[in-house]
Amino acid sequence: MASLQEQREQMVERQLKRRGVDDPAVLAAMRQVPRELFVPEALREFAYDDSPLPIEAGQTISQPYIVGLMVQAAEIRPGDAVLEIGAGSGYAAAVMGRIAGRVTAIERHETLSALARGRMRQLGYDNVEIITGDGSRGRPEGAPYDAILASATGPSVPQVLIDQLDIGGRLVMPVGDRAGEQRLVKVTRRDATHVEEEDLGAVRFVPLIGEHGWSETGATPAGPSAAPAPDRPIPAMIREAAIPAGRA
Repeated sequence: MASLQEQREQMVERQLKRRGVDDPAVLAAMRQVPRELFVPEALREFAYDDSPLPIEAGQTISQPYIVGLMVQAAEIRPGDAVLEIGAGSGYAAAVMGRIAGRVTAIERHETLSALARGRMRQLGYDNVEIITGDGSRGRPEGAPYDAILASATGPSVPQVLIDQLDIGGRLVMPVGDRAGEQRLVKVTRRDATHVEEEDLGAVRFVPLIGEHGWSETGATPAGPSAAPAPDRPIPAMIREAAIPAGRA
């Protein structure tokens, strides 16, 4: 069986480069960050599979390709200030932190925030800050940001997040129905009042819960948070976390 380092290299070559993720900085970051430390111990053998995986608090870690696609689309460069909405395990924040000057990642589940903070300490990633809160509001006190990534689907791109972008800044997030069609979009802020939007394709993410996302009840924009997963066989957990359509 290939070592974890070999699996990481195979992930980069087969899942990223062959699908068009070719930014050298992104590839180098994903070669460096040990994804196996960002998934539950029982699932570490699947860490480099071409699939999302279930994590704590009923959430998921995106498949490696989606992480690479989003980070590349955000055009993150050394010295950039980056905001992530929906830190989850902290994996994407860790990847971005290997490129950017500073990364602030917001997670609404304190359980996940605490785990992600512990991983950053363990790895020595001291330019990545994990905080608990309503990510749909962004973090105005840290603005402006060169890039904002949201790892959860909103009904639309919140204006409050666009307002926190620097001029020329990029925002990448999924939008659409919380249980239906979703599209990954890239928004570039050209000046104080004008933005450009690009459709990057079909995706499937958990809903963005918060003031500027979906409601906790799921009835309206502004869904219920996923319940903690009961004990089930690991293959079943992986199938349930997998994206049913779109990016694979």
